[in-house]
Amino acid sequence: MSFWMSVLPPVPPRAPLPGDADADVAIVGAGYTGLWTAYYLAKADPSLRIVVLEAETAGFGASGRNGGWCSALFPRSVPALARSHGLPAALALNAAMESTVDEVGRVAALEGIDCDYVKGGTVVLARSAVQLERARHEVAEAQGLGIDLRLLSAAEASERVGATDVLGGTYTPHCAAIQPAKLVRGLAAAVERLGVRLHERTPVTSITAGRADTPHGTVRAPIVVRATEGFTPRLPGLRRAIAPVYSLMIATEPLPASFWASAGLAGRETFSDHRHLIIYGQRTADDRLAFGGRGAPYHFGSAVAPSFDASPRVFAELRRVLGELFPALGSVEVGHTWGGPLGIARDWMASVGLDPVTGLAWAGGYVGDGVGTSNLAGRTLADLIRKEDSPLVGLPWVGHRSPRWEPEPLRWLGVNTSLRVMTGADASESRTGRPSRRAALMARVLGG
Repeated sequence: MSFWMSVLPPVPPRAPLPGDADADVAIVGAGYTGLWTAYYLAKADPSLRIVVLEAETAGFGASGRNGGWCSALFPRSVPALARSHGLPAALALNAAMESTVDEVGRVAALEGIDCDYVKGGTVVLARSAVQLERARHEVAEAQGLGIDLRLLSAAEASERVGATDVLGGTYTPHCAAIQPAKLVRGLAAAVERLGVRLHERTPVTSITAGRADTPHGTVRAPIVVRATEGFTPRLPGLRRAIAPVYSLMIATEPLPASFWASAGLAGRETFSDHRHLIIYGQRTADDRLAFGGRGAPYHFGSAVAPSFDASPRVFAELRRVLGELFPALGSVEVGHTWGGPLGIARDWMASVGLDPVTGLAWAGGYVGDGVGTSNLAGRTLADLIRKEDSPLVGLPWVGHRSPRWEPEPLRWLGVNTSLRVMTGADASESRTGRPSRRAALMARVLGG
């Protein structure tokens, strides 16, 4: 169980599907994507019969385990989107993502969801000369496109995040720190208040046009939404649609004011640095450090299992890196460890869409940036389903079809090789002080 879920009062699971049912919209998955879709549909048209089916309990997946960054990050960068879809489309999607951060805060306030939402922005530190050059290039590229990304001096970055070896960094205001389990639990309650039927302990065994099958019965609906992200490969015919890659996290116990006097994060900025293998952290509302990163392996056959949620090696490395960033932690022990799968499309491109012929809809491939992106997906799906010709349905990720991943063992080799390349790139840059050519090549391969 994630730290986020562990600190909430336990609630009994909702009743499973009692038998066959008819609906206007069936949604598979009660994470952010499924619940946001249900929310916006129900708000727009209270007459719709909406049924949400969840294999475990609401927020069981990434929605209840993530790092709590409600950000404007999208898996494919704006420059990469501009190359593939044109600059106006890329900028439109970026603007939609930036406004999404505020939209999540608006709905949380409207629905009385106390999810510890604080929009403090994100600081990405540069802690070596190579990282600083990467930061400068990123800012120059972003500002050339009119994107709000600022270069911080060493003093400015250190004032916000009191980590070691800070040479500078970047800052964007478009991110809010949240308590993700509070948000997903609050959303589940909100959609039920709007009349949505939410059935837990109801695994969907297949999705086909007009129906979602479960061991408890079949829900028939002209629209069926797949909102299953890292668990998508469990569905028939979708083993190669998404690669489930694990991200793991640790959290300390609450830290004293003396620690925060030097560590900063006074505005609850989310933080990272410009290394290749992703790390991410936040200061929680109750003054803990919640910190995570990649590094856990991809499992053969796109397997997802509870045993993969933990890796003592990765947890130990996360604690080492956190101590390297903040030596004042001293011997403070980690109070919580957890993990879970995120979803990666073959071309590193999140997508949302609705097939008007079959009525099958989908959203996902967020590559770990789903807190904000899922809200945009939910609003977009609601417009597509209701046939609203809104600006959202014209964004470049709408209707995108990613190629399937390679069959095994090529998929296993490719994903794990990329993880090793990024880890090796950081070690190489620390050793040589020069940018990693392998990492640059891998970024091009991944569409960055």
